[in-house]
Amino acid sequence: MFLQISCVSFFDLFDFQNTSAAIKYLSLLSPFWTTKKTHAHTLSLSLSSQLWAIFSSRIDTDTNSSEMGYQAFNRALMDDSDNFVSSFKQLSMDSDPPFRQTYKTLFEDTKAIENLVIAVEECELPLIDLNRLSHREPAEKRESCKAEIARASQEWGFFQVINHGISRDLLEKMRQEQVKIFKQPFHNKTKEDKFPAGSYRWGTPTATCLRQLSWSEAFHIPMADFHAGGSGSFNTTLSSTMEQFATTVAGIAQKLAEILAEKLGHKSTFFRENCLPSTCYLRMNRYPPCPIPVEVFGLMPHTDSDFLTILHQDQVGGLQLVKDGKWIAVKPNPEALIINVGDLFQAWSNDVYKSVQHRVMTNPSVERFSTAYFLCPSYDTVIHQNCTTKPSLYRKFSFIEFRQQVQEDVQKFGHKVGLPRFLLRSH
Repeated sequence: MFLQISCVSFFDLFDFQNTSAAIKYLSLLSPFWTTKKTHAHTLSLSLSSQLWAIFSSRIDTDTNSSEMGYQAFNRALMDDSDNFVSSFKQLSMDSDPPFRQTYKTLFEDTKAIENLVIAVEECELPLIDLNRLSHREPAEKRESCKAEIARASQEWGFFQVINHGISRDLLEKMRQEQVKIFKQPFHNKTKEDKFPAGSYRWGTPTATCLRQLSWSEAFHIPMADFHAGGSGSFNTTLSSTMEQFATTVAGIAQKLAEILAEKLGHKSTFFRENCLPSTCYLRMNRYPPCPIPVEVFGLMPHTDSDFLTILHQDQVGGLQLVKDGKWIAVKPNPEALIINVGDLFQAWSNDVYKSVQHRVMTNPSVERFSTAYFLCPSYDTVIHQNCTTKPSLYRKFSFIEFRQQVQEDVQKFGHKVGLPRFLLRSH
């Protein structure tokens, strides 16, 4: 009876506080769980199932992983009292990166803590139906669609597309595979051999204050290594799913880039010649629940160092961008992909198209997943303006030069400076 009452209290801790508090409470109960026989008589299968239902809602959403997790959870329940708490803690905590421990000094600097949560308006991005680009459509409808793409890139720097050619089944499969790989124990992810070395990233190593810390983890995968087979066992369900996703998204990125070039007055083959599948990147992101969402970003404000980014996100929300000098929240659309202009396109268009700041806010109780494709050129590609209606705003620069400057600034200042570094002196 005592154990059942205690477990009800445990439910409360799990629902309304956090995993750490629940574990501490369980450690107080452990003296009552002295033998396997005690477990069998005091903890019914029903109660075990109730515990697992709450526990699994926090650590896993994939059906197969949940079944395996439930078996592991029951093994932990039937363990001796000394091992139960440690087993439970390993199950619940190990998948998240050790943000608190690693950035301990930042959290201790209370003077630097800021409240980052400011109420912002939620709005829908301009919505483009890519079916209107079909050759079966009248020419005037195709041109109208292209004009909308260009206008959104000028006025927003962001837009969303529907009827993009990626099935809902593929997007769901991509998410399921993402969940599986991110739900591995943290130490496994740091050694993950399905991707090239250095692909797994988390936090912000250069952060000097909490506002520079990103409460997120990611696998950032160069498509050159992906196509080459990478290292380790790359022929997996995840890699084949990623390949299907990346191939389709690459086609969308090329089509949109050519439209934007055309609207500048160029029938340019620049993107097909310089932005090859092997020069682009795919990034799978996870934003774990954050116990201090008012103080830490999921991803700190930034612009993208590419031509175009194509993003698929779940329905949790959290993406925000700057429009007309103020932050706005992007309303998730389950049918859409989000497109945003990167720094290279802004320079290449001589500021016609806008690379705008965006960020991801943290959530105290729900994790967020997204996948981004970055349309990038080869490192030696030279970026120079292709809009002849006004003098160039930026000097010529190569992509590797831009990347190196960004890295130097991040190391020095804790944040990216970006395009202002490449403005001509007269501007």
